[in-house]
Amino acid sequence: MAFDFSKKFEAFENKVWLASPTMHGEEIEYINEAYKTNWMSTVGENIDEVEKMAAEKSEVQYAVALSCCTAALHLCCKLAGERLYGKPAISHGALEGKRVFCSDMTFDATLNPVVYEGGIPVFIETEKDSWNMDPKALEKAFEMYPEVKLVVCAELYGFPGRIDEIKKICEKHGALLIEDAAEAMGASVDGRQCGSYGDYSAVSYNGNKIITGSAGGCLLTKSLEDANKARKWSTQARENAAWYQHEEVGYNYRMSNVIAGVVRGQYGHLEEHIAQKKAIYERYEKGLEGLPVKMNPITEGTEPNYWLSSLIIDEDAMCKQVRDDSKALYVPEEGKSCPTEILEALESINAEGRPIWKPMHMQPMYRMHECVGTDGSIRCRTNAYIDGGVEDVGTDIFARGVCLPSDNKMTVEEQDRIIEVIRECFE
Repeated sequence: MAFDFSKKFEAFENKVWLASPTMHGEEIEYINEAYKTNWMSTVGENIDEVEKMAAEKSEVQYAVALSCCTAALHLCCKLAGERLYGKPAISHGALEGKRVFCSDMTFDATLNPVVYEGGIPVFIETEKDSWNMDPKALEKAFEMYPEVKLVVCAELYGFPGRIDEIKKICEKHGALLIEDAAEAMGASVDGRQCGSYGDYSAVSYNGNKIITGSAGGCLLTKSLEDANKARKWSTQARENAAWYQHEEVGYNYRMSNVIAGVVRGQYGHLEEHIAQKKAIYERYEKGLEGLPVKMNPITEGTEPNYWLSSLIIDEDAMCKQVRDDSKALYVPEEGKSCPTEILEALESINAEGRPIWKPMHMQPMYRMHECVGTDGSIRCRTNAYIDGGVEDVGTDIFARGVCLPSDNKMTVEEQDRIIEVIRECFE
């Protein structure tokens, strides 16, 4: 029988979220400005200012404000595809039939834009010491498929790996890099901002991100020509004519001036939010000392934004747990626990946790796609290699990992109770 945590720990009256928007007041002033001036659509001062702020913070020359980060990643893929392979026929995507090396352990929004443009994702194994794309596996993938010219790399939970090494490998093989910095805004590697390493990059202002607009994202680039292309495509690719003239496929992707008002008001609080998230991470780290768990790894030379605090349970401290595509079961065992037990315990006190991202090679729609290991071995079915191979790192992290409540409005007392509940799981 599982332990009934609700009998020992009082549930929170108000839910403690994984991560939720934190408003400060300036946001409503900029929204009101859009309202009063009647610039409510996809042009206006708020949009202009967000693009300036995003480019400056990410240390790039240009930013294009869009409706969401997925839209930004889509236009990144379209720009990269046309740069590499030329403009496609109207019925085809810019990456039609081309393999693209992609992060394996990420949200599917990283991958879907590759598919929108007709590309074929080939997943790259996760690095055990960073939870990000493994540079060694990427090198092996280029040995296997030297014709590949595009890499899409995500930075997990605001804790970047060595994106600089990934960039060097891409340059060595003549490939472009798309950096999905949706979760890593404000994080850095050797003092250089995440979002500045990609030939094209994207950041997110989704409701749960380090700063928010409730929605929205920015495409980041060092090229004015590419920024202008993305702006044109994002407003249905309308030509410069008095009538509606269209010569290529476009999209309704532009950020509204109202949403931009929220983002504009948030940017001044980015460093404050990062400091709050770091304090949460450090309290978890201290409070969970002595348990058979480890927190998100911090790669040497990097400074995370600490967006989501997560833990991984030591292998020998895992009780039995099984999952199918929608449900999970576990067998309680003294001195051991598992993600399912911890998540149920958090839910019982009205706190939100989540499993670690399920690797893409395990997802039903991508199970038959290749995933390349650090020794060049290939896996294309759930937890199975075609030709033997090294440890399946992504699957292992998914099996043992938990994202913890990381809301920057969570009080110290609330976090202390969450820590107590996690400790109880191992009793």
